[in-house]
Amino acid sequence: MKFMQYTEKVMQHFMNPHNVGVIENPDGYGKVGNPSCGDIMEIFIKVDNNIISDVKFRTFGCASAIASSSISTDMIIGKTVEEALKLTNKQVVDELGGLPAVKMHCSVLAEEAIKMAIEDYISKRDGK
Repeated sequence: MKFMQYTEKVMQHFMNPHNVGVIENPDGYGKVGNPSCGDIMEIFIKVDNNIISDVKFRTFGCASAIASSSISTDMIIGKTVEEALKLTNKQVVDELGGLPAVKMHCSVLAEEAIKMAIEDYISKRDGK
C-alpha cells in the first residue's frame, strides 16, 4: 500500500488546524461539498468595516480538506472583502507547499466555500 506524500505544512494544519469552530450569527456563511469524495466544508465570516475580522470553519473530510480549510482561513483574516474574494485554490496549494494531484479538489472547495461566504455577506449587506 502506497501512502500519499503530504508536505510538513499540510500535516501541521491537519494535526493542529487553525480557526476551527462556528461563528454564531455570522456576517457570511458558505457551505460546499464534493459528493464524489464526501468532503463537506463550512465557512463562517465576521466582517468589520469591510475587513474580515474573524473566520471559522467546520470541515468533514480528509487531511487535504482540513489543511486547505485551515490555511485558507488564515490567509483571509485581516483582508478586505475584495482581497479575500481574489483568493484562488492555487494560492492555497502554494501556501501549503503542494498537494497530491488527486487532492487538488480540496483546495478548490476551500476557495469556493470562502467565496460563497463572502457573497452571502455582500448580499446581506446590499439587501438582496
